[in-house]
Amino acid sequence: MLFSPQFPLPPIVTTLSPQSKPISHVPHHLRLKKLTSLVPKSPLCSTIEHALIQQGKEEEEEAFNGRVEDQTIPLGLQRETLPRHVAVIMDGNRRWARLRDLPVGSGYEAGVRSLRKIVELCCKWGIKVLSVFAFSSDNWFRPKVEVAFLMSLFERGMQEDTGIFLRENIRISVIGDLAKLPKALQELIINLEEATKNNTHFQLIVAVSYSGHYDVVQACQRLAMKAKCGLIEPSDINESLVEQELETKCTDFPYPDLLIRTGGEFRVSNFMLWQLAYAELFFAQSLWPDFGEAEFLKALLAFQRRQRRYGR
Repeated sequence: MLFSPQFPLPPIVTTLSPQSKPISHVPHHLRLKKLTSLVPKSPLCSTIEHALIQQGKEEEEEAFNGRVEDQTIPLGLQRETLPRHVAVIMDGNRRWARLRDLPVGSGYEAGVRSLRKIVELCCKWGIKVLSVFAFSSDNWFRPKVEVAFLMSLFERGMQEDTGIFLRENIRISVIGDLAKLPKALQELIINLEEATKNNTHFQLIVAVSYSGHYDVVQACQRLAMKAKCGLIEPSDINESLVEQELETKCTDFPYPDLLIRTGGEFRVSNFMLWQLAYAELFFAQSLWPDFGEAEFLKALLAFQRRQRRYGR
């Protein structure tokens, strides 16, 4: 009878005062601590009590952490099979504005709000990289007023969100033929990339003045120059070397797992042609400004239902 008490136990009071809380609402380790504090202890009992209270704390913390984790990801999504890299063709901004008799610029501004929401969800759910097709090489042929508005919107958006990028540990990378951009915007991009280069929670890749053809061509040109300088032999060129020269060399996950295109169109529009070789494709009818949490969740659930075989 090692644990039989050799002293009278105090009476147990079962009537709750108005200030008392039901015992079921009190954490296990606190209930145990309160009850055992009423009993004189030997050194052995004190050790056992401490171990039991510590175990109770750990169980409560584990349960709490589980509840928090469950709240950060929607029901049905499996964190371990989420895509690491999601790419998005943000189509439908102008149509969204015209359907509402609004200026085209209003559609682009609404699109920025949608982008901010998707970035927030990626950070919350654990997606590591989001690449967005913001302005293609072909978009330079649009009306000059529209192009000027977009350049101004890029600059304003980056300036407004710099604090968020730094606070939320978000890395920003901009890919494309940036020499064609206004000088002020080029400088802003350089400074923003430098300021966020060590951020690790999430990476946003913005493709501006970009095309898949341009990306492959500039990679080939870089490899040709290295061969000309004697740094490599032409026979050395393989997929790995090409990948190292693509614009997506800025990320640890250069190949998107999932491509989402909004706007009801069914094409990749010259976006990341090399990198999308094995990506799963999801085409949404929603125009980009209308694309939100429900549509994004639908795309991710569709991705998780697919079996990726990589040609095997």
